[in-house]
Amino acid sequence: MSEFLGPAASGPRVWPVGALCRAVGDALDARFNPVTVRGEISGFSRAASGHCYFSLKDEAGQLRCAMFRRAASLLDFSPRDGDQVEVRGRLAVYEPRGDLQLVVESLRRAGQGALFEQFLQRKARLEAEGLFDPSRKRALPSMPRRIGLVTSLGAAALHDVVTALRRRAPHVEVVLAPAAVQGAQAPAELVAALRALYVLQPVPDAILLVRGGGSIEDLWAFNDETLARTIAQSPVPVVSGVGHETDFTIADFCADLRAPTPTAAAELVAAPQALWLEALGLIGERLNDALGARLDVLGQRLDLAAGRLGRPSGMVARQRLGLAHQAQRLHYAVLSKTERLSQARLVLQTDLPLKLGRSLAQRSERLERVAMRLQLLDPALVLQRGYAWLADPAGRAITSARQLAPGDAVRARLADGTVDMTVDRG
Repeated sequence: MSEFLGPAASGPRVWPVGALCRAVGDALDARFNPVTVRGEISGFSRAASGHCYFSLKDEAGQLRCAMFRRAASLLDFSPRDGDQVEVRGRLAVYEPRGDLQLVVESLRRAGQGALFEQFLQRKARLEAEGLFDPSRKRALPSMPRRIGLVTSLGAAALHDVVTALRRRAPHVEVVLAPAAVQGAQAPAELVAALRALYVLQPVPDAILLVRGGGSIEDLWAFNDETLARTIAQSPVPVVSGVGHETDFTIADFCADLRAPTPTAAAELVAAPQALWLEALGLIGERLNDALGARLDVLGQRLDLAAGRLGRPSGMVARQRLGLAHQAQRLHYAVLSKTERLSQARLVLQTDLPLKLGRSLAQRSERLERVAMRLQLLDPALVLQRGYAWLADPAGRAITSARQLAPGDAVRARLADGTVDMTVDRG
C-alpha cells in the first residue's frame, strides 16, 4: 500500500509559525534543559503580579529571562542591575513573539555556592564553640564619650557614620582605626585595627565595625575566623554594620549587636544629644521643685524652734509640772505595793492554815468513801456468800451453760481455793 504525499512532498516543508516555535522549543528542551547560566543582570524589573523580568549578558551575548512569582518569592536577596549571578532554569521559545527566553527556577549570586557552603560550615563550627551565645552579648553604654570606628578611609560608610554621629552626638569623640574592608589583605588589617583599639587608653566605650553593601565576595573578609575570635575578645561592646539589611556575615553573629547599615550602627550607639539635654532639663526642674519643698519644710521647723526658744520660762514650768506629776505617781505606786504586801502577809498568817486544814479533811473523807465502794465491789465478798467463778482451762470466764459440753474441763474458784471439775451432762 503506497502513501500519497501531495504536491509538496518533493519540495521543502512549509512550517506554520506556531508549529515551528513549538518544534524549536522541543529541540531546546531535549538538547539543553535544565541549564545553568552565568552572567550579569541587566534591565531587572518586578511586575505587580510578582513576576520578574531581566536579561543576562556578558561580553559576547544576551539572553532574556523570566522568573515567575513562586520562584521569585524564594530569593534571599534583592537582585540589582550589574549583579553577577548564576541562574538555573529551562530554555524555551515565547511563542507570541518568537523570542528565546530562559524561564528561571532559581537564582543566586555568582560563586555563591561554594562560598556560601564554606560560610555555613564556618558559622556552624563557631556557633558550637559558643561565640554566638546570647549570654555573652553586652548592652551598649547609654552615654558613650568615646567610640572606636573600624572601616576603610575610602569607604562611603566612613562618611555615613561620621555624619550621623556629628548630627546626633557631636560631643562624642570618634577614634578611627583604618583598615581595608575588601580583598585578601582585609582580614588581617581588620584584626590589627580592632586590637589597636583594645589597647588604647582610655579604651573606647564601644566599637563600630562597618562597611557598605556588596556581593558575598565583597563581604568575605568579614567571614574570617580570626576576625570572629578577635571580635569575641573585645573588652567593650562591638556593633557590626556590614552591608545592607539583607546581608549577614560571621562578624554580625560574633558582635554584641548587629545593625542593618553603617548609619544605623551609628544611631544605635549614640542617642541624640537633644534627647539627653531634654532629659537633663526635666531632671533640673525636678531638683528645683524638690529643693524648694525641702526649704519650705525646714523653714517651718526653724520657725517652730525659734518660737520655743523665745519662751524658756514656759518650757521650764512645763518640765517642773511634769516632774511633780511623775513624783506623785511614784509615791502612790509605793503605797499601793506596801498595802498589797501587808494584805498578803495577813492571809498567810491566818486564812491559809485554816483553808489547808479544811481542804485536807475534805479529801480524807472522800478517800474513805471511795475505799468503801471498792471493798463492796471486791469479788471475794461474793464468793464468801457461796458463789463460784467458773473458767475454762485457758482462764476464760464461763457465763452460760451453752458454752459447755459433756466431758469439758472446768475450774471453779471458791472463796478459799479452786476446784477442777468435768462436765457430766449438758
